[in-house]
Amino acid sequence: MNCRIRDETPGDEARIDQVVEAAFREAPHADATEPLIVAVLRRSGALAVSLVAEVEGAMVGHVAVSPVSVPGGAYWYGLGPLAVLPTHRRQGIGARLVDAALADLAAIGASGCVVLGDPDYYGRFGFEAVEGLVLAGAAPAYFQALSLGDAFPQGEVVYHEAFSATA
Repeated sequence: MNCRIRDETPGDEARIDQVVEAAFREAPHADATEPLIVAVLRRSGALAVSLVAEVEGAMVGHVAVSPVSVPGGAYWYGLGPLAVLPTHRRQGIGARLVDAALADLAAIGASGCVVLGDPDYYGRFGFEAVEGLVLAGAAPAYFQALSLGDAFPQGEVVYHEAFSATA
């Protein structure tokens, strides 16, 4: 399979919305706000990284990365939503998107990245639950961080207001 990862470009917005909506349609933890989150991040200028995955010229995946606030933690970002069409899952596309997003964060001098998700999945990229680094309402094992510097900040992480969007 030939999968190409590239930056989002103008004109990709509608297809990204479709991919994100389809990817989360059947997810038990989803609430149908995921496409709206990406759209609000884009409109707010808060998409630090926005990558798409294409197979044979068709968009099949997307990952968004946006700044987060954390006490004592400058240049920290949140990864997500990560979306891959159900027909293209378990082919390494999500992993390629995460790897590319983390490489982009390292290139811009990010201090680290947080994610809310499956510890078994994100653990393979180096994410881990960090004592003292919390997200209100999240189970500690599912809120994970990856330091791209020397240390982890401590305190409550706050995502962009787009994550409070309602469908």
